[in-house]
Amino acid sequence: MADQQARTDGDRRPTEIPVVRWEEPPEGPVLVLLDQTRLPAEEVELVCTDAPALVEAICSLAVRGAPVLGIAGAYGVALAAARGFDVAEAARALEGARPTAVNLSVGVRRAEAAHAAALAKSGDPEAAAAAALVAARTLHREDAEASARMAAHGLALLDELVSGGGHRILTHCNTGSLVSGGEGTAFAVALQAHRAGRLRRLWVDETRPLLQGARLTAYEAARSGMAYTLLTDNAAGSLFAAGEVDAVLIGADRIAADGSVANKVGSYPLAVLARYHHVPFIVVAPVTTIDPDTPDGASIEVEQRPGFEVTEITAPQVPVTGAGGGIPVAPLGAQAYNPAFDVTPPELVTAIVTEGGAVSPVTAEALAELCARSRQVTIS
Repeated sequence: MADQQARTDGDRRPTEIPVVRWEEPPEGPVLVLLDQTRLPAEEVELVCTDAPALVEAICSLAVRGAPVLGIAGAYGVALAAARGFDVAEAARALEGARPTAVNLSVGVRRAEAAHAAALAKSGDPEAAAAAALVAARTLHREDAEASARMAAHGLALLDELVSGGGHRILTHCNTGSLVSGGEGTAFAVALQAHRAGRLRRLWVDETRPLLQGARLTAYEAARSGMAYTLLTDNAAGSLFAAGEVDAVLIGADRIAADGSVANKVGSYPLAVLARYHHVPFIVVAPVTTIDPDTPDGASIEVEQRPGFEVTEITAPQVPVTGAGGGIPVAPLGAQAYNPAFDVTPPELVTAIVTEGGAVSPVTAEALAELCARSRQVTIS
């Protein structure tokens, strides 16, 4: 299972923190994760020695974010293979850990396919395990490269849609280096704007579940020297009304074939606000997040989180009494509706930006063409 080791990281920027890495100590290979539930108070690493430990880390949101879940899932298959566990069983457990995030299953299946092909060819379990690890490392590298291309495409589109150059960007949840092999998705675009001197303000929604915007995006923005302001999710409407938002940039956990976007809960209301106030609503995600097998938004399974994440709060070094290990803030027995995601229909999305370019307007035909081009590039 997972062990914890506290690390002192000094003044390293978030982009240098090893969110996921493979190590091979004498006692056997392990997958090391930065525990995102402990940020920003401390940087603590989880050491996973088997797939169940990784499943636990995924479910608890110790590791999270669509692109990095795909990477972690691929490494999880490689870990199971290297340690002699049942690879198919490990793969199915990993795939089911976060049902909305399609990148997780993409990464798992890619490493599993590499393992199966090598095993069929050589009959050597060690060679098959090595092939799974190569697949995971390749996916890790490709995601970093995709992140850089998304940032460039996203900033070009932002400059085209928003005049003046002093962009005031509102973002939701966390989409930076903590969710990626590179510098992220939507956050990477804002970071690129900051480096180019074209970011006036980053508005950071606090974001349920587990306040991932307040804890993680603000953490990354602060350590990157960006001008940012944290706001309650409910305050976004007043910002739009005051004319303080030039564009909304979010990531995605699954994009259906028709262009419906599943992202952290609260994204859909932002899209409605953006449409009413004539503000671009831009989704930034790798091509692997587009799922042609999910026809529309109604077909996306939306993960439901435990109610205690709403009825309790957690704070370090404070006595806890709640069922979920936190301090109760609601009456005992209160029921909580706590979906992790909501779905935004394509007609509310100005553009979807991927490493292969931007799609606008968002249609099933345009997404299918983008995916086809991406496959051709990968094959060549």
